[in-house]
Amino acid sequence: MTTTPETAGASAHPTTQLDVPEGTQSLSITRDFAATPAQVFRAHTDPEVFIKWVGPDSIASTIREWNPTTGGNWSYVSTDDSGEYGFYGSFHEVRENERIVQTFTFEGYPDGVNLEILTLTDLGDGRTRLQSTAVFDSVESRDGMVASGMETGIVEGYNKLDTMFANGEI
Repeated sequence: MTTTPETAGASAHPTTQLDVPEGTQSLSITRDFAATPAQVFRAHTDPEVFIKWVGPDSIASTIREWNPTTGGNWSYVSTDDSGEYGFYGSFHEVRENERIVQTFTFEGYPDGVNLEILTLTDLGDGRTRLQSTAVFDSVESRDGMVASGMETGIVEGYNKLDTMFANGEI
């Protein structure tokens, strides 16, 4: 399954491509940003920036721990009208402006750890391609994450990030 979700005013925002190959434990996300690799890297490693854009528009998030270095850890909690949702993981490799390898766990399903690899490619002219691959512990775990509304959170979060880049906030 490959989707390119669009939001209201889609022509104003680039698309996010989500590839979910049937029968595999992985998925990939591709998004191009009108920002340099350094800006996109900062958006993923600076807790004050990250917390402003991560997730769907309907949530508010708070950082609990954040050490974006090789061997470091991270944790944040998101809240909405339905409750509170915690997430945590470890940074396995952090290469400035190039790559982040980390684990991701939803506290509500602690057995469902996945490995995420984010790669930043400089497209020139102040543009960067973010390629993210997530490998889950099972096809069922991956499918459950996709069914949870993950796609909406990714698209809305990246749209917020685009706005932050356009407004010079990063």
